Amino acid sequence: MDDNIHLRLPTHASGPTPESAGMAVILIHGRTQGPADMFAIAERIDLADVPCIAIEAAGNSWYPDKFMAPLENNQPHLNFALERLETLVVELEGRGIPRERIILLGFSQGACLACEYLYRHPRRWGGLIAFTGGLIGPPETQWPVQGDELTDVPVLISNGATDPWVPLSRSRETADVFRLMGARVTEHVCPPREHGVIDDEIVQARALLRPWQAV
Repeated sequence: MDDNIHLRLPTHASGPTPESAGMAVILIHGRTQGPADMFAIAERIDLADVPCIAIEAAGNSWYPDKFMAPLENNQPHLNFALERLETLVVELEGRGIPRERIILLGFSQGACLACEYLYRHPRRWGGLIAFTGGLIGPPETQWPVQGDELTDVPVLISNGATDPWVPLSRSRETADVFRLMGARVTEHVCPPREHGVIDDEIVQARALLRPWQAV
């Protein structure tokens, strides 16, 4: 693979245009999933009147190995996936939507990608919703913090108490990193459940997004 094959795939949109609403939610699906799965989550949150743009991974996966594998195991795919996100964000900026009016919303592998992207692109964002995700890297990874780059950015990180794919400890580490960067972090821990998004998590996401629905 010598170029970003994720860039070859189209984006998918629902709701009004970002220009008419002055904001956008970027949806990032999990492994083996696709945009339709994220639009189903958006529908549960009740985002019919919010511009949602879903990106699609080549082969329904953003990177090949587990998110806590050695970083080199997931390259160059991980860098390509992060570039795909940045390309869409720059496109939205060109349409008049600044980063402080863009919300990242991901599930599982998509939530991990969203967390990693936020960490690598620290500034004022509209928000982050990470359903069952965390920063990418093997155990004992350290994430240096330069300052309050995420001051006042609303962040929701939710996970199950015993999720089979994303350890709760990594979600908590991620929340701690974002707090040190100045974000307003909400951690939500669900009772043991299957790898998915339950109603309690939908309620938490709806609360984070409510101010945008009133714009």
